Amino acid sequence: MELHKGKSIFNTFFENRSSLIIQYTNGDISKKEFLEYNFNFLQGMNLKPFTKIDSFEKGMYNYQYYNSLAKYYSMLAKDIKRAGKHDKYYTYYRRLGNDYYHLKDKATLQLLRFLEFKNVEAYFIKVESKYLKDKLYEIVLLDYDEAIFHSKSLWLLNILKEKGVFIEGKKKSLIDEYINERY
Repeated sequence: MELHKGKSIFNTFFENRSSLIIQYTNGDISKKEFLEYNFNFLQGMNLKPFTKIDSFEKGMYNYQYYNSLAKYYSMLAKDIKRAGKHDKYYTYYRRLGNDYYHLKDKATLQLLRFLEFKNVEAYFIKVESKYLKDKLYEIVLLDYDEAIFHSKSLWLLNILKEKGVFIEGKKKSLIDEYINERY
């Protein structure tokens, strides 16, 4: 993927991200297409995650990078399972997806630490999935647009509670339609 002349990596990243969100919100692409386009875009950027998070942009990039890979490989695992073939590939992609979900949660924590947990709100969300019920929570960075993260990590949940940013009870997700759409 070529960056547009005069545009920073982050401008290109955030413009693509917003464009995909708008396309999904308008119904122009499905959730599966959203995930595939996002995965392909990030692979095309050929930019690995940052080791040091010293800006919001780097933190968002890392979250999106790991989240994209986690969802993509989990989607491949689901497709293989539905086809009823190749158990070893299902296991491989499922494990790969889970590994990236763990890295995504670590990236979330790095960003929250950089932001010193200021203007952050987290809470459990209402979901249609029985598997995610009482497990999935939302983390919102109140000072930034489109900065909504999700996790079911218990260790991250404990840190959010310890830092006083987790609100008890359940709320409707800010991106409820996306969260509850199957792919």
